[in-house]
Order: sequence, then C-alpha cells, then structure tokens
Amino acid sequence: MSLPRSRARARARRIAGVAASTSLAVGLAACAAGGAPTVDPDPDKPFVLLGVTGLTQIAQLTGPDAINDTATAAVAGTDLGSMTNIGDRTYFFFGDTFGERDPDSYGGQGGIWRSNVSAWTTDDDPSDGITFGGWAPVDDLGWAEALVEGEHDANDGQGEVTKIPTHGFAIGDTLYVSYMSVSYWGEPGAWDANYAGLAKSTDRGETWEALDSPRWPGDSNFIQVAPVHVEDDGEEYVYFWTIPSGRFGGVALMRVPATEAAVEDQSAYTYFAGVDDGVPDWSDDLDDAELVVDGTIGELSVMWSDYLDRWIMTYSDAGSAYIREGVTPWGPWNDPVLLVPGSEYPGLYSPYLNPRYVADGGRKIYFTLSLWGPYNVFWFSADLEKAP
Repeated sequence: MSLPRSRARARARRIAGVAASTSLAVGLAACAAGGAPTVDPDPDKPFVLLGVTGLTQIAQLTGPDAINDTATAAVAGTDLGSMTNIGDRTYFFFGDTFGERDPDSYGGQGGIWRSNVSAWTTDDDPSDGITFGGWAPVDDLGWAEALVEGEHDANDGQGEVTKIPTHGFAIGDTLYVSYMSVSYWGEPGAWDANYAGLAKSTDRGETWEALDSPRWPGDSNFIQVAPVHVEDDGEEYVYFWTIPSGRFGGVALMRVPATEAAVEDQSAYTYFAGVDDGVPDWSDDLDDAELVVDGTIGELSVMWSDYLDRWIMTYSDAGSAYIREGVTPWGPWNDPVLLVPGSEYPGLYSPYLNPRYVADGGRKIYFTLSLWGPYNVFWFSADLEKAP
C-alpha cells in the first residue's frame, strides 16, 4: 500500500538462536482439515497458545533478489500477498505494484504503476519459499495486469487513488477478491476509503469483473476482510473478520451463505451483534455489529488451527506483527502474542496465513509479510507452542 512510513531496512536474516528446521509434514488446506471447520459456539474452552518460537525469514518472494523472477512480469515492487486456494492453485493478491523502481527508492513508488496484481502457484512445499507458476491476468507483453484497475486520481480525497485487494475467497470454481477503493492516503497507517466491494473471476483469474453489489460504506467497519469457509449449524458460510480503513480500528464479524447468489446479494450478509443466552445474534443491519476484538488492528488474516483446536488471527499493530487465539469466531479472543518484532524487521505489515501452508500437524505456520523499505513481500515461518 502506498503509505509513507519512517525509514526502515529489511534484514534478510534468521532470528538468532533459531534451531535447525524439523522435518516437514505439509498439510494441504481443505485436505488437512477435512473441509470447512465446524463452528463450536462453546466459549468456555481454555486458551492454549503459550507463545511463538523459531521465527525464520525463509525467502523473498517478489522484487530484485527474490526466488521468483518477477522482473519479467514487471513487478519490481509490491506488497500484501493474501492467499486464496482454488483446486491445486493458490493465488497471491498483491497491492500497488510498480514495474520500475530506482535501486535507492523507498516504499511504494516507481513507474509502471498498477493498483493490484496476482500470481498463482501449485507449489505445495513451503519450507524453502513459494515458487510462482504464473501471473493472472497478464497483458500481451507478459506483464502482470491489474485485476480491477484504480482510477489513479490525485491524492486529495475527491476521487479514487487506487483499488487495493484485501483478501480473496472461492465459491466452487469462482474466485472473488475483496478490495477497497482508496480516496486518500494520509499519515502512516491512516487512509480513507470510498467503499469496499468485490471483484469476480470465472476463468481462473484470467479476467475480472468489479461487481456493483455488494458494497460497504467507506466509513464502516467492513473495509478490510479476512474470509474463511466454515460450517455452522449444518450450513456452509463464508465468515469475514473485518476492520475499517487504516490500522486504527477493532475487528467486527459478518457472514454470508457460501453460494455465488448469496455472495453477490447485499441483503444476504448478516453481522454479529452480540450473544444472547450463549447464542450468537446475527443482524441484517451493519449498524448493529459489535466488535469481537478491540485494538488498533492492521491488515489481518484468520484461519482454523488444527494444532491448537482454536481460531488464530494474525495482524500488525504499532510496527510489530501479532498472533492471537479465539475460542469461537466471535471470541473470547486471548491477549496478543508477539509474532514478528518490529525492532528486528522495521516497516513490517500484513502477516497473512493460509491453512494450505502448515507443517508438523499445524504446529509450524508459514505466512507472507510485507516490508516497507524494500517494498516487497517475504516468506516466513514460526512454531506455535501450546499448553499440554
């Protein structure tokens, strides 16, 4: 995301004292969990996440010196990298992307600007990084092309500067990506949105269509999302943990039945509005939504952890990345645990998980992380430590 931040330099290094890698047993997402996780509404289970160990920077995924040749796709600098699985492919959705960058440039800047691009992979071994299989869509030159291009208006709050993908999900063979229309980039960690909406692809990402509906107001708590397929009371839904624009809001929760017709129907979405006698209350009015996590939550990711038998959420806050566990989708959520220290990786943001990329029964998690200084996306791993 094109935000000014204090100067920082990425350090391609492993955290000191990390033990040698253990043997991997990579679990593929839908397979490892046997399908969508089932929502257990019991809030009385204990917290079990004790901490995180073995933080390792494995590889740089994009830009100069990356393990992928992104120069041929005109990707010299980009960020974000949320992941969506469909069949044997995993799609990575990147934000503002630049094809030309001065070697001394810093942050989101350069030439050949596209508001968003996407790479895909069939690499199912995350232990040495992720190798891309291609980009979708691409133009006649083989350059990564925007899924839905932003207007690139002036940064004055009067138009649309860019369209930033916040996360994707799939319904059958259809890909969806949630994006926010940014009207103004402000101080570090602050920006304004016109609205949040969805774009759709029915041909494995080769072409995309921005949908007229659904859309959420730019001043709402539903601008950046972390979607997960779940089974709830015998029905399949997509749950979305959501935050407002910027990095200074708490997390709300909404859901929609996991069908294309429902996903594209604004009235099919309902919003978590609290618990009544232990039963979650879902309202069709977004103004009734209650926060499930307080705080200043930056770009977030959520998945079910088989290892912990709990929900886990990753996000950035005040320059560091954190992980926390939830007993139910709406909580209680435990206190945050430090995942990546900003003192070791200045300018970090957007730690994104994918249940396809875990090992050791889910104890080891892999995730993308953006570093503002080089303005590119990196691949990390860490081990979860749980109570007996």
